[in-house]
Amino acid sequence: MRLPLLALLTRGPAHGYELKLDLEKLLGAAYPQPNVGQIYVTLGRLEKSGLIDGEDVEQSGRPNKRTYRLTAAGREAVLAWFEETHDEPRVRDEFFMKLALAPESGLADPVALINRQRRQYLNTMRELSRLAAAEDRDNRISQLLIEGAMLHLQADLDWLERCQEELE
Repeated sequence: MRLPLLALLTRGPAHGYELKLDLEKLLGAAYPQPNVGQIYVTLGRLEKSGLIDGEDVEQSGRPNKRTYRLTAAGREAVLAWFEETHDEPRVRDEFFMKLALAPESGLADPVALINRQRRQYLNTMRELSRLAAAEDRDNRISQLLIEGAMLHLQADLDWLERCQEELE
């Protein structure tokens, strides 16, 4: 959550709830909704680390709100984040560990595990399809997020087929 918040602050000062709403609007319903409490905790940590500056703003008849502004160090952190690539092979996959250990333990049938996981992936794909249909078509970021998730799920389903062929 640190770097997405910093990236949003490149547009200018904002308060925590505003950043939460911006993330929700940008990413749509398919992305897990950020917890406003976690956002404020993260903003506090970013401020302590010198990546943002906070300023209390008075509001008449309401408690003060704190707005945050990106520092030069925060801007550098965002630039470095955008430059990073991510090599995240899924070799430490929880399901695969279960699949590998099922025959060893004698407590679970590998094919039953595959079938259960397949049902879960198909249910998730159906839910994502519903979200895509309900999502604002103009929100291209949200549509791309949903499409990416569905492509990953399709690849996972193909991989499950391969595992089942090998294990039968």
